[in-house]
Amino acid sequence: MKLALIGYGAMGQLVAKLANEEGHELVVRFTSHDAARAAEDFARSLRGCDAAIDFSIAAAVRRNVEACARAGVPLVEGSTGWHGELDKVKSIVAQHNGALIYGSNFSVGVQVFYRIAARAAELFHGLESYDAFIEEAHHKRKRDAPSGTAAHLRTIVTERLGRDVAVTSTRAGYIPGTHRLGFDSEADQITLMHTARSRGGFAAGALVAANWIVGRKGVYEFSEVFDEIIVNIRDV
Repeated sequence: MKLALIGYGAMGQLVAKLANEEGHELVVRFTSHDAARAAEDFARSLRGCDAAIDFSIAAAVRRNVEACARAGVPLVEGSTGWHGELDKVKSIVAQHNGALIYGSNFSVGVQVFYRIAARAAELFHGLESYDAFIEEAHHKRKRDAPSGTAAHLRTIVTERLGRDVAVTSTRAGYIPGTHRLGFDSEADQITLMHTARSRGGFAAGALVAANWIVGRKGVYEFSEVFDEIIVNIRDV
């Protein structure tokens, strides 16, 4: 693929490295120096790309989505903390007949973790003697808390458990990301945990999503289309 990369922090640099290793061409790269550019100007630099991947900041998401939609370039949105603007973002994509895939976490392991958690919550539904809880920890530079992954996990578990779930967050050191779901009772405790050893899983998932979104129109949530994406990978 011919890729555009928006944001060149730790995640952006890792995506660039993996893209190069997989034989993709990084056509254009945007950094914080491009933060003041308007969507129309931004769009002109994107034309000719097969897809764009954004790991910048929440405040820039709406502009980035509009620029990609205007340019006709499908966007993989990996930034977090912006989902309060989801309706507006969907409207922008629809207005320009664009394509967007977003997610709280692009790691394949996390997507499997979501599905295990959903099944566990279904089994605990109606068992009032068990209280569910979620704990998450990330590096000290992560701005949003709880993480998008924890927020999505809470939604999944709450819907299937039938009651709300408490979430606690830790921000310290260089933790790539840890999420733990527990069911606690007077008799025992069951825990499920996903631990990211590096950001590599997130970057690899974003490239998989970019390959999948090329040629499509509309807005997709990564978790909702993950099963289809995995089928495509296995077919290859």
